[in-house]
Amino acid sequence: MTEPDPRRWKALTVLALVQFMLVLDVTVVNVALPRIKEDLHFSPAGLAWVVDGYVLMAGGFLLLGGRLSDLVGRRRLFLIGTALFGAASALAGASVSNGMLVASRFLQGLGEALAAPAALGLVALLFPDPKERTKALGVWGGIAGLGGTSGTIISGALTNIGHGTWRLIFYVNVPVALFAVLILPRLADESRAVRAVDAVRQRPDVVGALTATGGLSLIVYGFLRAGEVPWGSASVVGSLAGGVALLVLFAVVESRAANPLVPLRFFENRTRVTTNGVTLFFSSAFFTYFFLQTLYLQLVLHYSPLKAGLSYLPFGVMISVAIGVGTGLLPRLGVKAIMTFGFVLASAAMFLLTRITVDGSYASQVLPPMLMLAFGAGMCFPGFGNASLHEVSQEDASLASGVQNAVQNIGGAVGLAVLATIATRHIGGAAIGTARYAQRAVDGYSNAFLTGGIILAIGAVLVALFLEQVHVTADPLGVPDPLAQPGDDASSASSSAAGDAATVPAS
Repeated sequence: MTEPDPRRWKALTVLALVQFMLVLDVTVVNVALPRIKEDLHFSPAGLAWVVDGYVLMAGGFLLLGGRLSDLVGRRRLFLIGTALFGAASALAGASVSNGMLVASRFLQGLGEALAAPAALGLVALLFPDPKERTKALGVWGGIAGLGGTSGTIISGALTNIGHGTWRLIFYVNVPVALFAVLILPRLADESRAVRAVDAVRQRPDVVGALTATGGLSLIVYGFLRAGEVPWGSASVVGSLAGGVALLVLFAVVESRAANPLVPLRFFENRTRVTTNGVTLFFSSAFFTYFFLQTLYLQLVLHYSPLKAGLSYLPFGVMISVAIGVGTGLLPRLGVKAIMTFGFVLASAAMFLLTRITVDGSYASQVLPPMLMLAFGAGMCFPGFGNASLHEVSQEDASLASGVQNAVQNIGGAVGLAVLATIATRHIGGAAIGTARYAQRAVDGYSNAFLTGGIILAIGAVLVALFLEQVHVTADPLGVPDPLAQPGDDASSASSSAAGDAATVPAS
């Protein structure tokens, strides 16, 4: 066995720090949204782009990023992605218009899509000993979870200082990215799964990634635009039609590509297809919950940013407990039973949220559904990981993991666009701070939560009907041993790194 690199733990520290930053940026904007809306004059529908821009790019280019890291080198692509993320963060902090901020968030998402799979590929290769690698991946997952659960608190603390201080949530990324770019080359050697001479022959499906992400972006834009103008307007119809056309083109490209992002054989397994399908449903409701709940707390109940951030602490505790419970029950009850229960509980939580009122109480109207949703989500997450790898081959373990994490991001982006539109259309032109706005906002949020509950209920039915009884896999990450055979696809396999962000998208 290859001697372990003496620099490996220092390298892990740097890689985990960057992963914390990447995961944090999915959640850290949530509490700052009302201040961002006011300072940069976002429309209610346009505000969703601050979240959607990031997760769309991260999800759309995740599989491409994993493949590129195999071809051009994991360390090199990690440095490129981290540098891009840092530069985009600086642009986001300096934004003088809503368009500039959204464009910066798109660039941040692209930076994550490049850096995250390369980083986890490096972690797997730095630790050739299976026991050490398990420990390293545990540290990695824990750091990612910490980033997801601390985002709202950090955002609340920084934003609470005053107007304009939301910019700090982006500026703090810059020194972290700069530190990683300067230090990592001293701690990790370059590695790639494909020899340079074969890189041209095995070039990745860039056109597929561009058409898929472009199509999804147009669909998201069309739905968000529908929150401001009639459904029959040219901008809405044109965007939705253009998005569908690009997705059809994506399917054509994938069917003819020599190295497609998602080979057709992937769709032959019913359980994996069902799992990824219901993941879209789950992410839709999950992302929407945090987006609208945060607006409700601050714009209707008039919570300060810090108080709103701290209000999510019970969620972080409960989801951690539920993940432990769900993982422990999987061997005895199986994935189907655990996931069905999780979906039903999460659906009930969304239905319960329709009871919110203008003068609502945190203890009676906010906390109970929050705890229910957290427990339901925590029960589902171990099942998602295992069912998405059901009967997967060594060759396709990386693909299955990457697809699962990509659909988490994409489902969140598209679902948020649809459900946020339902909410904002009801608000109309009511001015923030007025009694009319508060009542319309509550009614709109309730309609969106109701729709989210229905989506989750449908997901529960699909799980119960179509999911096979899945045995728990030995390796929850589904990452094949990159040292077992020459040419193993470690960083494509490791594209699950970006999925850590989606696993706890807004806790």
